[in-house]
Amino acid sequence: MTDTESNDTADLARTNSEACSESADSSMHRMRLQTQHRRPTVVYNALRPDNTASISMATDADSLCTEIERETTGGLHATVDDTVVNLTVADAIVDMIDKL
Repeated sequence: MTDTESNDTADLARTNSEACSESADSSMHRMRLQTQHRRPTVVYNALRPDNTASISMATDADSLCTEIERETTGGLHATVDDTVVNLTVADAIVDMIDKL
């Protein structure tokens, strides 16, 4: 994966993300990332072991929806950042496997 492709994946995650503004608990901060993948189930299975109670994921035919909930904006930012990096790495591995 080139730097441009890596940046494209991160940009895609940012572009398709939206803040979840409706919340029963206003002290919690939430983010939903909707990302497109050629093999969303493979990416889901690659990231699932790292998920904590604050992260939930679901897949459909070509995308992965990741919802993150944290008490602080700093914690949310760090978790979203880690998730975007993990998504980028998982996509790179899928690309490498597909080339074999």
